[in-house]
Amino acid sequence: MRKTWRLLPHDTGRVESLMRAAGVPAVVAQLLVSRGIYRPDDAKLFLDAKLVGLRDPLELPGVSEAVAIITAAIAEATPITIYGDYDADGITSAAILVNGLRLLGADVNYFVPNRLEEGYGLSIEGIEKLHRRGRRLIITVDCGITSIEQAEVCRRLGMSLIITDHHQLAESLPDADAIVHPRLPGSCYPFGELCGAGVAFKLAWALCQQACGSPKVDPPMREYLMQSLALAAIGTVADMVPLLDENRILVHHGLRSLRADPLPGLAELMKLTKLQDKSNLLSEDVAFSLAPRLNATGRLGQAQLGIELLTSPAGDRVIALAEYIDQLNASRDSLQRSVQLAAGKLATADFDPEGDPGLVLAGVGWHLGVIGVVAGRLADKYGKPVIVISLDQAGGKPGVGSGRAGSAGIDLHQALSECSDRLIRFGGHRAAAGLTIAEDQIGAFRDELFEAISRQTADLDTDPEILIDAQAPLGQLSLQTVTQIEQLSPFGQGNPRPVLCSNHVSLAEPSRRMGGGDRHLTARLSQQNVKIRAVAFGQGDWCDELNACDGPIDIAYRPVINEFAGRRNVEIHLVDWRPSSRGTASQT
Repeated sequence: MRKTWRLLPHDTGRVESLMRAAGVPAVVAQLLVSRGIYRPDDAKLFLDAKLVGLRDPLELPGVSEAVAIITAAIAEATPITIYGDYDADGITSAAILVNGLRLLGADVNYFVPNRLEEGYGLSIEGIEKLHRRGRRLIITVDCGITSIEQAEVCRRLGMSLIITDHHQLAESLPDADAIVHPRLPGSCYPFGELCGAGVAFKLAWALCQQACGSPKVDPPMREYLMQSLALAAIGTVADMVPLLDENRILVHHGLRSLRADPLPGLAELMKLTKLQDKSNLLSEDVAFSLAPRLNATGRLGQAQLGIELLTSPAGDRVIALAEYIDQLNASRDSLQRSVQLAAGKLATADFDPEGDPGLVLAGVGWHLGVIGVVAGRLADKYGKPVIVISLDQAGGKPGVGSGRAGSAGIDLHQALSECSDRLIRFGGHRAAAGLTIAEDQIGAFRDELFEAISRQTADLDTDPEILIDAQAPLGQLSLQTVTQIEQLSPFGQGNPRPVLCSNHVSLAEPSRRMGGGDRHLTARLSQQNVKIRAVAFGQGDWCDELNACDGPIDIAYRPVINEFAGRRNVEIHLVDWRPSSRGTASQT
């Protein structure tokens, strides 16, 4: 689907003023202004991202109560279980608290449900299983905020329950002993976008302060907290929460910690992914190398191995775990490509991807561990919400679905709530959600969901578009300039890597497909005697059309620095392209 290019307006006066007052290069000033940052103090705060910018952990709602309960439980040798989720955010959240409570001398273990058999979140079966094993305090991470019935079961069994979560709140809260959540009703915490690992890190930080009797912790706990920053960074990037405010600080310093002193399990994963050779780690390294491997353990029903990797000392076991998890990721990738191919064919054969307000695609036996990723890929492709449902092969169980909102500004959770009568259950947040549904309800659910989406889009401009920060010839992409652009990192949700455009670019040689399944594209581009390598991830289908294009093209791209064999070179990641005759990007 071709997208509208929209060139962001620039206030030359503000750019020049910020350059002088903040002492930043012109390209950085221009990008800051395009992000709505005009004042020197705000620019400095954004660029520095100092650790002191993190708020006192006791300010986070529920932390004080949770610290008191956990401290007493440690003193009384109460058996504690960290009850996690099976995605990268849940895995890193669990590892943060397991490592911290072990350091504090607690009797602690962890439990994570099997994605394929038990589903998401705190379950009654899981609680009863832990009770039979003698566990008496459950601390959830990245789940539990809607577990009202489960909290009642804990009460009945005499088990204490602390919920730490960040997901969408329901009308009622569980009757837990403590709830740690950045958007807890009645509180006024100024930043509500922490992920599960960010919440867990804040709780762990407060526990360390309590143990030391001071805001300043002792060296072993400081080392633990710095390594936990790396885990929080992985969870934050993987969960795609906005990289602003505290999240930006967590990722900025977490990436540094990950490079300087990684946990043994992460060090082994970095060896396998060649990240240990990089002089500087980026959020994209987490998003495309580390997070997918941790996610693969949960997607294939083995999330406990991910937690074990992140909580084990150096040795043969950690090496074996890292290698096995790397293999799991390769298996996940193969399963994902298979389901994506089937879902993509269904989308074009039975539906109108261009005209329908969304897509609801169902297939028998589609692997539950990859349907969310497939939904995300299709939502990105078509710029609209996509639900992918896996139907039981025997027909005896309800369908399980996963959805992604896409780039049109739709609140997927709200849309699902408007047709909840067709669902057995659902949950999630604005951008992503999961559901279960009887097969005979899918048709009616699709109709009602499309109506709900249409009501939201009535007041929205839903034509897919690409926001372009600036127009720049390829000759301006020097190593120095792109290094200056990197000052705005970490990049991600809420702070995307800048997109530039160049007009009248030629292919220096034919583009070609690359990667497993020929999914990606590589090309060498030329403009006014300047040549540069371009890569388009997931866009191998562009190859034939691009090579057949008669004449120059316009390109939208993200400039990056590629490190290989100790050398640093500028290359570009293509976002979109079009024949030059189509004109320039519109400016608003």
